[in-house]
Amino acid sequence: MGMRRGSMVGFVAAIGAATAPAALARPPAPARAPVVEAVARCRAVQADAARLACYDTAVAAMVAAEAKGDLVSIDRAQRRAVRRQAFGFSLPSLAIFDRGEKPDEVNRVTEVVASARRGPEGRWVLRMQDGAVWRQTDDADLGRRPHAGSKALIKRAALGSFMMEIDGQAGIRAQRQN
Repeated sequence: MGMRRGSMVGFVAAIGAATAPAALARPPAPARAPVVEAVARCRAVQADAARLACYDTAVAAMVAAEAKGDLVSIDRAQRRAVRRQAFGFSLPSLAIFDRGEKPDEVNRVTEVVASARRGPEGRWVLRMQDGAVWRQTDDADLGRRPHAGSKALIKRAALGSFMMEIDGQAGIRAQRQN
């Protein structure tokens, strides 16, 4: 091939370094819904009567869209609940729920273990009180067995993986199952 082993390794490393940021980047959150954007545009109308008419029309369209199910509005607490329920899944379409959140809030969650058992391969399977099921993916051993009531801190790790610390022990790699 003409390339020596050392230069091929350097070439592969350079390609990996060049493409890694693009592969790890999250897609941008979608823009506002058109009916919400119409309400926001009304602020620019100078004349009071025209601005009020603009708001009346835009809000009526927004209420109608919500009634038909074309628009769903949620507050921060509801958005956090959705992000928490979906934590551990690779769902880039949920990026809208990250808007306005601190990075740490998006990258970690604390759960309470409802039940813990070992699977046929000897790795832990943990069901959390919220119904989420996490499976250990590495062969690390825990010094103390997890049990109902154990606290699990689950954090995003490199390349889409997750680390789980149970009752303050060293972390194990885990994957969300449901």
